[in-house]
Amino acid sequence: MSEARAGDDRPRRGLWQDADFLKFWSAESLSMFGAQISLLAIPLLAATTLDATPFEMGVVNAAQFAPYMLFTLLAGVWIDRSRRRPIMIGANFGRAVILGLVPVLTALDVMGIGLLSAIVFLAATLTVLFDLAYQAYIPSLVGRDQLIEGNGKLEGSRSLAQASGPGLGGVLVGLVTAPVAVLVNAGTYLVSAISLLFIRRAEAPPPPSAAEGSVLSRIGTGLRLVGGNPYLRAIAGEAATYNLFNQGLWAVLVLYLTRDLHFSPVTLGVVMAMTGIGAFLGSLVAGRLGRRFGIGRTVMVTMVIACAAPLLIPAAGGGKVLTATVVALALMTNGMTVVISNIQVMSLRQTVAPPEILGRANAGYRFLVTGTAALGALLGGWLGGFIGLRATLVVTGLGTFLAPVFLTRSPLPRLRDLSEVVPDGGEGRAEARAVGPAAAAEAGTAA
Repeated sequence: MSEARAGDDRPRRGLWQDADFLKFWSAESLSMFGAQISLLAIPLLAATTLDATPFEMGVVNAAQFAPYMLFTLLAGVWIDRSRRRPIMIGANFGRAVILGLVPVLTALDVMGIGLLSAIVFLAATLTVLFDLAYQAYIPSLVGRDQLIEGNGKLEGSRSLAQASGPGLGGVLVGLVTAPVAVLVNAGTYLVSAISLLFIRRAEAPPPPSAAEGSVLSRIGTGLRLVGGNPYLRAIAGEAATYNLFNQGLWAVLVLYLTRDLHFSPVTLGVVMAMTGIGAFLGSLVAGRLGRRFGIGRTVMVTMVIACAAPLLIPAAGGGKVLTATVVALALMTNGMTVVISNIQVMSLRQTVAPPEILGRANAGYRFLVTGTAALGALLGGWLGGFIGLRATLVVTGLGTFLAPVFLTRSPLPRLRDLSEVVPDGGEGRAEARAVGPAAAAEAGTAA
């Protein structure tokens, strides 16, 4: 496949000059911003308005990840047989309607933990469709030679959303209640869907081979690629383990900060926003770090730091200002290093999988790595009620250190540049392109 976008023979320009990428970036940035508001507003609704127990908090958190276990593999097959942009548009319209029910049902005084979990589950099901279509759509929109730039810009937006969304969410919850804050998120999905309608670049139809074979055989293609390719197998094992324990930590984090440390909604929003600030800083330097030190080494080092940072949270003590500062520092460091790693990993995944099976490859990957997050949320909720909130933060924080072990037993630490990787057709072959002296020198040049 040519590196150029299908049907686009214009000279390659920076993505800030690409009108269709800007429409996509604007739409996705807006929905990311709204999602960060709900990321704070929904747990606060459960913790305060509905007076949830630690286990019930785990159930609400698990509801947002359960669809990845249930529907991801089938969704990947469907996405490979379909154009991706219409799926994203439909998913955003659907999420706007579903989340719009939250303030209505709360106002009618019928909202409960079970109903809230069901709404979160339905919205997350549409998020599965959106995310898989989104990740498979980017290479066709920007071309494979601009993947790092495109992913970096999108992760930068995600980081800014993480920085400002929770803070605004805390303010909105304090001023107009959590259900209204969720309604704002619904509005961002609606505007995002409309923005995606205005992208003019035609998306190439799926190849006929995408419909060949049974559903099970096509699902198997994606799973074999993830399980057989040494790069994907390593990062899937690392991400699945990290998500298991990290979501156990996040399942009780809001409860710990509000009930044990007595953070107000505004303070909580400001502290949580530090994750986004760190992530934004990480998105600015991810590309140059990968070029300077190599993709594999960058992923290794940043993931170890990401695992260590949350352990500062249960260690925080002293006055309220000092405690909030330590928690904020921990979240900022974690957000920065996770994003630096994610940008390298996402670009590697999009390079390893050829376009015709990218949806199934992403589905197999997300099934393995995000499905464990649902189990982690339930584990964290159970531990929170059994050993206490602070002890749960320590146990789950220590558990994340098992994740980098998967990377050490793979060729990933030796990977310097995406030019060393060629697409894998699904057989799990470990193939590398020979790197000549010129390419090797370019890969090691500091930005």
